[in-house]
Amino acid sequence: MEPTNSIYFNPFKVRLLMILFFVLSVIAEIGICYEDEVVHTVRYTKDNFADEIKKKNHFVMFYAPWCGHCQRLGPTWEQLAEMLNEDDSNIRIAKVDCTIDGPLCSEHDVTGYPTLKFFKVGEEKGIKFRGTRDLPSLTTFINEQQGSTLYVQDINSSPPEAVNGLLELTENNFNDRVATGHHFVKFYAPWCGHCQKLAPTWEELANSLKNDNSISISKVDCTQHRSVCGQFDIKGYPTLLWIEDGKKIDKYTGQRNHEELKLYVETMLDKSAEKEAFKDENRDGSTQSVLSLTGDSFNHGIEKGVTFVKFFAPWCGHCKRLAPTWESLGKKFLSNGNVNIVKVDCTLDVSKKLCNEQEVDGFPTLFLYRDGKKISEYNGSRNLDDLYDFVMNQLQTHDEL
Repeated sequence: MEPTNSIYFNPFKVRLLMILFFVLSVIAEIGICYEDEVVHTVRYTKDNFADEIKKKNHFVMFYAPWCGHCQRLGPTWEQLAEMLNEDDSNIRIAKVDCTIDGPLCSEHDVTGYPTLKFFKVGEEKGIKFRGTRDLPSLTTFINEQQGSTLYVQDINSSPPEAVNGLLELTENNFNDRVATGHHFVKFYAPWCGHCQKLAPTWEELANSLKNDNSISISKVDCTQHRSVCGQFDIKGYPTLLWIEDGKKIDKYTGQRNHEELKLYVETMLDKSAEKEAFKDENRDGSTQSVLSLTGDSFNHGIEKGVTFVKFFAPWCGHCKRLAPTWESLGKKFLSNGNVNIVKVDCTLDVSKKLCNEQEVDGFPTLFLYRDGKKISEYNGSRNLDDLYDFVMNQLQTHDEL
């Protein structure tokens, strides 16, 4: 006798359910893989492709949603679009679904997926990308194509006026220029929207410091001088580096307005002056009342005795007010070989990881260590007597134990 609820036993119905489940799974998978691409990547069809590629340079991915290679490239393509698809940019990162617009893909000789082509503005035939599909390779390819386009435009237009104080560095003069002294350098690409926005501010910064012989404001076009940018491992534009005597000291990550950039220059020059003063004092054989440590020297500097550490930022007002008191505290313990008064500048690249590991969440932060281990945080009044008493109490408590 046949069961009443035959759906569980009918092979044909079971097969239909399995097919339906598979189709729904594929649709869901495609939705997940390409969900975020709607935000940044431009999608073209046969109705708008020809008109849009005439307006500006385009880098187009011809793809099929079911293609595994396309799915793996998806996040990288989206990242590229997020970097370059700005309103004032002269390039668009786009894609065409060949399962929907097959004739359009055939028209552009697409025989496999994904096919990546660069269309220069005004040209109907694209240049095929044949390299590895990673972000650096894709960016280099764009640089090559954009560079040739920019070169033609420069021939037909008058060169831009030089801005007072701003140096244009090249592969031929870079190393000689930055070999000595202090340099704030902008590494950029002409097609980069963020670089274009920063350009007038960078010129203003250079102009405002043109009479200051202690600092040089420069720029390097990474599409023309790749070896220089490769030397400093430039991976995004614009990148702003502080270079002293040919070596990278710091990467600027603050706001890109004139006031913040100029304050940064002043801060870095002050730090450099402090380092020189420290070297001079050591040459004279004098003893520092406060020891400056970094991420590289910290563990060794606190491994013995009691160490009272001030984690600070040079721009912090509270830190500046505490500075002379901290120096006086250091002098009080000069004769005590068991106590070190220390400061750590958390804005230096070499110390940022250390400050994060030590859970420094504000400036100044004062921690006391004994034999390399953190004992307590000081949250009391920042006058000299209270700070001195705090350290002495820690010493006495240890002696009683």
